[in-house]
Amino acid sequence: QVQLVESGGGLVQAGGSLRLSCAASGSPLGYYSMGWFRQAPGKEREFVAAISRTSGTIDYADSVKGRFTISRDNAKNTVYLQMNSLKAEDTAVYYCAASSRVMPGSGSDVYKYWGQGTQVTVSS
Repeated sequence: QVQLVESGGGLVQAGGSLRLSCAASGSPLGYYSMGWFRQAPGKEREFVAAISRTSGTIDYADSVKGRFTISRDNAKNTVYLQMNSLKAEDTAVYYCAASSRVMPGSGSDVYKYWGQGTQVTVSS
């Protein structure tokens, strides 16, 4: 089993940047493909980005393409989400998740392990 802890959330003005981190413990991060999801108040959880075990495959939601970058450092057991040009509509709780699948997916049902989330608030 792997435990996931997100950090790096906070309050930022529109146009600003934040870098989220997801630290894994209990099992090597390299065993998992990883994803970032978010959930805004009153909305369903939605896919943001995903990265395969060795970073060979990366996928983004259309709403964040060109602004967000997912990366991972398996030696540090950490996954990152660099968020630039933030908009008010990016406000949400951001979750990282781990899947035992070789290739990442955008559906939340393929991810077995989840972190507790970190709040990102973008003021307009």
